[in-house]
Amino acid sequence: MTQRAKGNFPDLSRKLKSFMVCLFLAAAVWAVFGQTRHYGFVNYDDDVYVYDNPAIAQGLSFHGVVRIFTHADAPGEWLPMTALSRMLDCQLYGLHAGGHHLTNILLHIATACLLFLLLRNLTGLFWPAAFVAGVFAIHPLRVESVAWVTERKDVLSGLFFMLTLLCYARAVTGTQTGAAPGRIVPRYYWLAVMFFVLGLVSKPMLVTLPFVLLLLDYWPLNRWAHYVSDVSRSRLQVWLGLFVEKIPFLLLSIAACVVTVQLQKNSIGSVQVFDFSSRIGNALETYVAYLWQMLCPLGLAVFYPHPQNHFSILNAGLSLLVLCLISAGVLAGRRKHPYLLVGWLWYLGMLVPVIGLLQAGEQARADRYTYLPQIGLYILVAWGAMDLAGAWRHGRAGLGFAATAILIALLGVAQVQASYWKDSVSLWTHTLACTTQNYLAHNDLGMALDSQGKAAEAIEQYEQAVQIMPGYINAHNNLGVALASQGRLAEAINQYAQALQLDPGRAEVHNNLGIVLAGEGRLTDAVEQYERALQLKPDYANAHNNLGVALAGENRLAEAIEHYQRALQLEAGHAEVHYNLGNALTGEGKLTEAIEQYERALQLAPDHAGAHNNLGMALAGAGRLTEAIEQYQRVIQLKPDAAEPYFNLGNVLVQQGKSAEAGTFYQQALTLAMAQGNTALAETIRLRLKSSADSN
Repeated sequence: MTQRAKGNFPDLSRKLKSFMVCLFLAAAVWAVFGQTRHYGFVNYDDDVYVYDNPAIAQGLSFHGVVRIFTHADAPGEWLPMTALSRMLDCQLYGLHAGGHHLTNILLHIATACLLFLLLRNLTGLFWPAAFVAGVFAIHPLRVESVAWVTERKDVLSGLFFMLTLLCYARAVTGTQTGAAPGRIVPRYYWLAVMFFVLGLVSKPMLVTLPFVLLLLDYWPLNRWAHYVSDVSRSRLQVWLGLFVEKIPFLLLSIAACVVTVQLQKNSIGSVQVFDFSSRIGNALETYVAYLWQMLCPLGLAVFYPHPQNHFSILNAGLSLLVLCLISAGVLAGRRKHPYLLVGWLWYLGMLVPVIGLLQAGEQARADRYTYLPQIGLYILVAWGAMDLAGAWRHGRAGLGFAATAILIALLGVAQVQASYWKDSVSLWTHTLACTTQNYLAHNDLGMALDSQGKAAEAIEQYEQAVQIMPGYINAHNNLGVALASQGRLAEAINQYAQALQLDPGRAEVHNNLGIVLAGEGRLTDAVEQYERALQLKPDYANAHNNLGVALAGENRLAEAIEHYQRALQLEAGHAEVHYNLGNALTGEGKLTEAIEQYERALQLAPDHAGAHNNLGMALAGAGRLTEAIEQYQRVIQLKPDAAEPYFNLGNVLVQQGKSAEAGTFYQQALTLAMAQGNTALAETIRLRLKSSADSN
């Protein structure tokens, strides 16, 4: 028994050390990202993918799950595994953003731990693997992927990426399975394929994974050398065999590319704005920019404006020179230090889908794109430093000190970077401090300020966005909304007109223009805009509701009811639509149905004063006077300065024969109406008081 204990001690020690490293990784990630549990959503795509997405926000349901596998999550994306994880979060946490952030943190911790275990198992080297995983876990460039709820696709696909590599390594080495070196263990191989599929439907950036598998075959698996030792096979046959082995992965990558390109046709269409030389130049600069940000991760921003067709030939040339020099260096040292070539090609290759050659979106680059590609650079640095330190007398101690200092510095910078994500105002204010000519940051900061009721400040931001990018339709539209909220309707109409001149196919702009026209009393023109919005986007619930309001204003109640009902079919649970439908039904004399709609509106919005008031009127019309009184009393509690509920309550009391008590409420209504300058209502109340006095 003593001998067995001694024999197992090294393995126990290795497992214990591995556990402690994983515990450290979890603690480090928590130290950086734990603060995000107290953060909310941001106004950069979180609305599209989570809190304003009915298919996601309603949580798990059979219909919802079927829908995410058969429909795009949002324009240009079909990521059912990511959508399913968001849906599960909404089921568990509702729209409490802290829960969504927690899931991102846990997924990132798992990915970092798996990266450590992967490198430890593949290379047999413990501390370099731990260092690479540590840098990956807390580098400030990870903040965007982890602290941003929308980027669930990064951390989820990263987890499946690691699981794929781990299973592949088990499949080809036969570790703990008894398989001979160079043979494939089928169950692990097909498990790797399965995880790869899950990764692709989490984020298609994983299409380069087969290329990474070939790199791992070269180093550290060294499968090429194993095959070359077989003199019956040529070098070409060796590589061909390794390539054939990857065919299932390659076919899946090709399928993912086809699907992604088809879905993103409209987004990739924006590539026509950027000429090919501009895209090449930006790609070269981006490769070098990511290298610099790895070494000096300061001034990171959520959005970097694209230089469009105004890139610097000098900068592009210098970037190309840097890349060529590094490439020449790693090629020269590949025989003695194969990890140099693997790490460098890992970085270059994994970035190809997002480097901007096919431009999808308006950004020049994005921190989130480095989530998996930079692992190659970390490997290159860690193993290179280890080899260099081996030639020094105190190299090991110095290396340990340097690694510790680097991790502490990264942790501190990452904590600060994560703090900018606490809300939208903080995020975009920091982005504007780190970038120039950032029209999108000005626009989104304007939206954040607008949501806080700071319309004047929002207008300043929108105007700066339009000044920087006159063709930015979203800024024109948002500026129109803000101006309208300030009563500057003519200016708002001008902004909507400019937006529609740039793109007549924007349903949202037509809808917003209709709102302003309706506010000016131009109902016929408003109806025309709403109908145009619905031609462009038939399932636009808001436009159906607004069209219903305009039609009701023209006394076209039957048509209005149809549009309200359609709006509720598209997006159930909107109190205002139920309220509007109740008003239209009341106008048609359908009091029982109207009462049902008002009651539904009040279930969704218990403090909706208008719904309480109109429900009272419908109940009174149906002869349910006691219930009507209760509704008017509730309105008076909610809006004690409103004249109408006092007047309505007086009317019901008169119907009950309580004229003296009604007179008190009439007097209160008259006082409030006169104070508010509502002469029409004041005159009606005087006539009612006179009639009541004459009858007495």
